[in-house]
Amino acid sequence: MQKSGETGGKLAEMIKKAINDGKLTNDEYDRILMLADADAVIDPQEKRLLAQLQEMLANKTVVRVANE
Repeated sequence: MQKSGETGGKLAEMIKKAINDGKLTNDEYDRILMLADADAVIDPQEKRLLAQLQEMLANKTVVRVANE
């Protein structure tokens, strides 16, 4: 089982990649959600990261795209 800090760090990396690319594939999005829920607890750091991702998707800073 992963520690919550590890999960948050990996989530941050995946989200940073999406920001740099300006896009998020459906597979990447699914992996982000699975990683957040991997330990069956979404801690405050993970909630913040997921909220930031949702905000970026809503304002089109990051665009969700089909798998490449």
